[in-house]
Amino acid sequence: MKTALLLGAASVALAGAASAQTADLLILEYAGFENPAFHQPFIEKHGASPTFSFFGDEEEAFQKVRAGFRADMAHICAGSVLKWQESGLLEPWDMSRIEAADDLDRNLMGTEIGTGEDVYFIPSDWGSTAIAYNPEQVPEEDVASLAVFHNPAYAGRMTIPDNVDDAWALAYLATGVTDWTEVTDEQFEAAAAWLRAAHPNIRTYWTDPAELAQLLSTGEVLIAWAWNETYPTMREEGRPIGFQREPAEGSSVWLCGFVNLANGPGSEDKMYDYVNAFHSPESVRPLVEAGWGSPNAPAMEELVGEEDLTAAGLGPIDAPVFAQLPISPEQRIRHAEVFEQIKAGF
Repeated sequence: MKTALLLGAASVALAGAASAQTADLLILEYAGFENPAFHQPFIEKHGASPTFSFFGDEEEAFQKVRAGFRADMAHICAGSVLKWQESGLLEPWDMSRIEAADDLDRNLMGTEIGTGEDVYFIPSDWGSTAIAYNPEQVPEEDVASLAVFHNPAYAGRMTIPDNVDDAWALAYLATGVTDWTEVTDEQFEAAAAWLRAAHPNIRTYWTDPAELAQLLSTGEVLIAWAWNETYPTMREEGRPIGFQREPAEGSSVWLCGFVNLANGPGSEDKMYDYVNAFHSPESVRPLVEAGWGSPNAPAMEELVGEEDLTAAGLGPIDAPVFAQLPISPEQRIRHAEVFEQIKAGF
């Protein structure tokens, strides 16, 4: 989310690539989002899904494109957009060709990524990151605060994402910051110190939801800073799972979307057809059932009830919300460098 939302297994990625048939639209994508249910109108129009090339981390995808890999569009999260844009990898979208342009939730468009003369990022999905825990072994009162990640009673039984944005969103929230666009040096240092204090308690830094679900299911991990999709997935499997989005300090919301890669080799018409299919009302329920929200606000309101949203870990909450909107490339690099140091024990 993200560098979000990985199903991870190479077999899944290979199967997705093998089934794709439309050769003149190549999408750089997280595994799992190739699901035909998310773009059925595109298939109905063109007879097949696009071709997908999968990545596991947005930095990997960024370096791949910068090294010369050519695709038509990419699915990345909001925090990375300015870095891609300033590196000359993106072209602006023609918003007149986005059929749901007027229906996109303005709260998801943001001030840096969806306004002004040029639009480089179109929202495609959103979700939440909060405390997932085993309610059979962890009392609810223990996850009433993000301070649980400093609780020595759970040392070696906790995990947070191996993801720069999610880790820093957690640390900023835990230290009283709900907006990272203009943090002071003191706020940055306080958040870094919080992550360092949590590090000895962390069993592992999870890299994809399948790994996280396995850690929680086996009992190896009891508490996790997790994307909301883990919650409905484990409930469907009948496994014990709680999802605390209302600790005292709050939880975060992430946003991902599509970027138009400069000099894409494929069909521009099909690229816009794909985006329009992803935004279509037909895609809303499949996305929510998979644990992700659609940016199509009227369709979400009409087709998805509050009970469905709550079941997916996306419902309204009464707690601070940290929006993982874009930050400057310099700040993101600073986050990444310090996070690597912390994971290495420094």
